[in-house]
Amino acid sequence: MAIDKTSKLDLLINQLDLTDHIEQFKSFFSRESSLYIEGDQELHYRYIKALDNIEFKAPPKVADLFTVKAHLKKHGVLNFEQIFEIVKIVRYFRYFKSRELDGIIGEWMSKFIVEEKFNEVEKYFTHDGKFEENLDETLFGLGTRIREHKANMSGSLKRLMSSAKLSSYLMDTQVHFINDEECLLVRGGFNHVLKGAVIGRSSSGGFYVSPDSILKSKEQIRYINQEREAIFYTYAKEFSSKLAELQPFINFIDKEFTKFDNYQARVLFARSSNLQIVKSKKDSKIILDSFIHPALHNAKPIHVDFSKNILMITGVNAGGKTMLLKSILSAAFMAKYIIPMKLNENKSYVGSFKNILAIIDDPQNVKNDISTFAGRMQEFSRIFEYKSALVGVDEIELGTDSDEAAALFKVILDDLIKKGQKVVVTTHHKRLAALMADRDDVELMAAIYDEANRMPTYEFMHGIIGKSYAFETASRYGISNNIVNEAKAVYGDNSEKLSLLIERGSQLERELKQKHQKVDEKLDELKAKELNLKEQREKLFAELEEQRSALKNSYDAAINEAKSAAKAGDTKAIHRAMDKANKKLPPEKKEQENRHVEFKIGDSVKYHSQKGTIVSMKGKKDATIEVDGMRVHVKTKQLKHTQIVKPRPKTDVNVQVQKRAGLKCDLHGMRADEATEVLDKFLSDALINGWDEVIIYHGIGTGKLSYAVKNFLIAHPKVKGFDDAPQHLGGFGAKVVYL
Repeated sequence: MAIDKTSKLDLLINQLDLTDHIEQFKSFFSRESSLYIEGDQELHYRYIKALDNIEFKAPPKVADLFTVKAHLKKHGVLNFEQIFEIVKIVRYFRYFKSRELDGIIGEWMSKFIVEEKFNEVEKYFTHDGKFEENLDETLFGLGTRIREHKANMSGSLKRLMSSAKLSSYLMDTQVHFINDEECLLVRGGFNHVLKGAVIGRSSSGGFYVSPDSILKSKEQIRYINQEREAIFYTYAKEFSSKLAELQPFINFIDKEFTKFDNYQARVLFARSSNLQIVKSKKDSKIILDSFIHPALHNAKPIHVDFSKNILMITGVNAGGKTMLLKSILSAAFMAKYIIPMKLNENKSYVGSFKNILAIIDDPQNVKNDISTFAGRMQEFSRIFEYKSALVGVDEIELGTDSDEAAALFKVILDDLIKKGQKVVVTTHHKRLAALMADRDDVELMAAIYDEANRMPTYEFMHGIIGKSYAFETASRYGISNNIVNEAKAVYGDNSEKLSLLIERGSQLERELKQKHQKVDEKLDELKAKELNLKEQREKLFAELEEQRSALKNSYDAAINEAKSAAKAGDTKAIHRAMDKANKKLPPEKKEQENRHVEFKIGDSVKYHSQKGTIVSMKGKKDATIEVDGMRVHVKTKQLKHTQIVKPRPKTDVNVQVQKRAGLKCDLHGMRADEATEVLDKFLSDALINGWDEVIIYHGIGTGKLSYAVKNFLIAHPKVKGFDDAPQHLGGFGAKVVYL
């Protein structure tokens, strides 16, 4: 029997352990909807990202309008509940439109124009969907009469409960409502003192009795309610007639609300769990950085580059191979449907696939007489029907001889690649991995095993074939050493040597990776020192230029003074001015200044503001010095000998900081740049005072101030995290910040 599209999707979600994640995501929808958004995915993604920059309240829960639209099309009469579903949608769009937003969201909301005819219907409904009876005199009068009759009934029941004759039969002194009927709870024998109808029995053996004394008032209320229902029906007909004329408008807002509901559900779900919203790209490359599968808690983030056609995952048992496979397929699935996930969106890249297929479970079925291998072959035969698919196969060799399987699956994988499919495989088959390893379009990954602690690390290394560590895993889970040692003997020396070679290769790869990491760290350190030296040199040059400019200005002033004296013909004044100008000039450097100073290798010297050591010399004029790990070629005339300076005695200084920071910061009415400046100072004061949690009020408004505050908090190095405040503390208009 063929499986429909929805069932296939549910099966895939279950296979990838995404059921809870998807159910949690669906709970953010206002009404039930499919995961896929029909239409241009690029455009949808733009709207979602634009909406993510706005603070807004979630829409109300709304029923599907399919039945409502069908009734209107046939000129049927809607009930008030159905009419209110339309009212809720219009009111929510009006709320968004009233905020006068910018960008594509603002342009979108400007398209919603509510006709006056609809306002004539809407005004009769309160915010919670009740009919506004005060707008109709007749209904208001009938409501007043009902309240009077209920007051009479209440008074009558109170008089009965205070009656001395009935008091001995009362089991309690309260009015009960059974089947919407007011009644008293009495003991058996009550009929001598109380006339009425028995409505029901209590668990303690008492009787719920509706007294005859309130019967007349109840009948009057029933008649009044019948009149009210007739009036309500008249209104329902009138409203339905008006709405029938507005069918194009109702169809439009229904379609647009479905689209908006898909957008807001993704935005609010991402915010609720600090997830990222990622859309699939147009090619088939997959790069995941810091990805965490939703089913895992406190998991190690996954880093994987799956740019090639085949990814083959080998290595230790229970080392996370299957979860890595599920993570790759899950990321592709969630990106395809724009479902928020946890990863580094700036460094990750997820391609687009028309179909995502998983062969994970053991297909063995005794009832249908299907073996594991036969079931696997059935699943593979269906895969060949697809093109442009991402296929995940867990334990590809499951259920058959390893040597035969290696040859068979190599050919199968070759053919799948020819059909344009991208395949990720987990396997313990070293032979299959070896057969595929020489291909340029195959990427190898191995689960890493911690030899010292004798357990998997749940980390992976690119480019190697991993050992399965079956014997070590057996020992870890309680199999005796005698059995494990005997199994090793049966396994044979040659096989063991092969495993040792594979293990040694992995070890060498790990050592090389560690050395690369150390080299990278050293390079970063040298770059930082080089940058520091460059900054100091630029600072010195700037100071020198500043001094030169000051001297020049002073010299020019003196020369101008001398010129003035010359014009006046005062010889003595001319000489005085020239002497004054010459004194402003810097003293000439004498070439003989350092000739009498000698330097040798190992001397501690000072070069400008940096201290270093002479490591080599070329003649007496050139030297090479080492400064903070860097070697610099200099002239000896630029060097000075340094003296050993005794350390000064340490002085303890206690600084009293006045606590002036509060726990609250109100940014209402400020511009974005002004608010960030105030917020920066507020957080600095809070950190000095030792606060680890503060609250910031920014309001909702247009969302610009909220957006600026959010970006500032994300970039601040001392902010651990932040959330929207609880409703009683400001809700979306405030942030609780953790320092």
